[in-house]
Amino acid sequence: MAAGCTRRTTLLAAGALLASATLRHAAAADRTVVRAGVLKFGTVSWELDTVRANGFDRQAGIDLQLVELAGNPATQVALQAGGVEVIVSDWLWVSRMRSKGEALCFIPYSTAVGALVVPAKSAIAGIGDLRGKRIGVAGSPLDKSWLLLKALAADRHGLSLDRDAQPFFAAPPLLNSKIASGDLDAVLTFWPFAARLEAKGMRVTMTVSDMLEALGQPATVPSIGYVFREEWARANPAAIAGFQAATNKAKALLAQSDAAWQRLAPLMQAEDDATFRILRDRYRDGIPRRWTEEERAGAAKLYALLARLGGRELVGDAPTIAPGTFWIGGA
Repeated sequence: MAAGCTRRTTLLAAGALLASATLRHAAAADRTVVRAGVLKFGTVSWELDTVRANGFDRQAGIDLQLVELAGNPATQVALQAGGVEVIVSDWLWVSRMRSKGEALCFIPYSTAVGALVVPAKSAIAGIGDLRGKRIGVAGSPLDKSWLLLKALAADRHGLSLDRDAQPFFAAPPLLNSKIASGDLDAVLTFWPFAARLEAKGMRVTMTVSDMLEALGQPATVPSIGYVFREEWARANPAAIAGFQAATNKAKALLAQSDAAWQRLAPLMQAEDDATFRILRDRYRDGIPRRWTEEERAGAAKLYALLARLGGRELVGDAPTIAPGTFWIGGA
């Protein structure tokens, strides 16, 4: 009798598991899959992993899937080829692609950009002290932060940093290594790498937001955002609205919950507690607080400045931001 009960219990349990799996499959089939192209240890993964871990995507009626790619150019290629629905990039690139006839759109991800960092005991107190200094710059001579720094140096101090300093362009990890070894006097780099230098005791002399304010530009305009094909968004309005709702929930959680960050520690690759805390705090500082017509107008104003500073090499043939660059539908 006991054996029969055991068999019946086992069969009932198996049936329940099968029914549950069937229901889950049916529920998943009702959700639109949204594939996001990400870098494995990029900061975007922190937010999107939080979405998935807390079921914010399922609550919003989508199934978010992360596709790990090797670098930012690879994410752009994947989006253009239809391999993913969403990536992270800046609105300058989106506008340039739209001016070429490729209808991409942008919604905000972060206002964080970067900073000019110097060793703790450096005599460099401001931009006017950069004359003759070895400055590491993340990216290329067309890096937007470098263009802004050069404009401010020329406007306020009569300095031509291309001529009056020694710029060195390289990838952020190499720049961090070189300033740590004393081969550079200052580094202008992206915020996660600036945060790691801060954690080692180095000093932020000026943030890119400070530069924008000094140049009379809006400092709260989101610098990077989620980018997707307009055709896909028009065909899947519930999916893009759900994606926005899910990522907004993740931002709200990460803004308030320290426990949510503990789970992300392996993705953050923080060497120590100080690095972990500063990375967390700088991410929080970059959460967009507003996205209204005022911010979009501010972006158009900034685009005009960058177009003047970077010329055709930066923005192509479009002197003004392309209409439709910013997606205003959805959540």
